[in-house]
Amino acid sequence: MEDRYEAGIELAGTEVKSIRAGTLNLKDSYCTVKDGELWVHSMHISPYEKGNIFNKDPVRTRRLLMHKREIRKLQALVKQDGYTLVPLSVYFKDARVKLEVGLCKGKKNYDKRDAAAKRDADREIDRTMKSRNR
Repeated sequence: MEDRYEAGIELAGTEVKSIRAGTLNLKDSYCTVKDGELWVHSMHISPYEKGNIFNKDPVRTRRLLMHKREIRKLQALVKQDGYTLVPLSVYFKDARVKLEVGLCKGKKNYDKRDAAAKRDADREIDRTMKSRNR
């Protein structure tokens, strides 16, 4: 994680009610910059149970609201340096819904191997400690 940004989200009324009820899932969601606008993809907001025809598609692409200069800066970083924009959390600020977007850089293969080796070593230590305590 290199940096964090706060963005507003363009939502329908029933989506806000659904978020207040806690039916939001950020798993597998990501952000892109297209035509000078920031978009979030695969963010699942379950339909509001008391809503009717006004319910929207749960996984539709939603526009994020940020200053134009911030979006241009993020677009340049994503394009050149291989960064990715990842939604981290959703929260309410006063009456508005905000999305925290993280600017992340992917791991290299040798980093992945190091992380896997460390995880395996920790698992082995935990097993040994557990067997000693019995």
